[in-house]
Amino acid sequence: MNLANKLTLFRVILIPFFLLSLYVIDAPYGNIIGVIIFIVACLTDFLDGHIARSRNLVTNFGKFMDPLADKLLVSSALIYFVESQELAAWIVIIIISREFIISGFRLVAANTGKVIAAGWWGKIKTATTMVMIIVVLCSFDFEGIVVIEQILIYASLLFTIISALDYITKNVDVFKE
Repeated sequence: MNLANKLTLFRVILIPFFLLSLYVIDAPYGNIIGVIIFIVACLTDFLDGHIARSRNLVTNFGKFMDPLADKLLVSSALIYFVESQELAAWIVIIIISREFIISGFRLVAANTGKVIAAGWWGKIKTATTMVMIIVVLCSFDFEGIVVIEQILIYASLLFTIISALDYITKNVDVFKE
């Protein structure tokens, strides 16, 4: 197993520790530890892709696990936010639904031999969502941060919708037979 794939697996292993910090350790300490773990996980997302591409270590395992690890990490945080009443469920449903839709598109495309690469809108969506999660974890109801938090929540939602529409319009031919 190469370094890029090890980093991807490490990201998956971090998810239970991220959630445990939020559920077991009282705020604000649990949130601070959660933010640190989440940031480390996000950095592994950047690093594994960079290492895989720069060292020609792209594998089928990495192509499968990297996006799955991202979805598991982000979905875990978003579902926690619904439970802790930091985010409305409808927002999380839209964000997670987009992930299912795009994963479905990729699965159908793979069956036809087509690879659907991540687009710029998807990358912007991912970055915005990850920053939003960090800010929500750090908010602690400080008024200035709450405004930034709300802007990032709706920006993440907007980029989620735009990136979904971008994927669908660019790849609708996947469903044509």
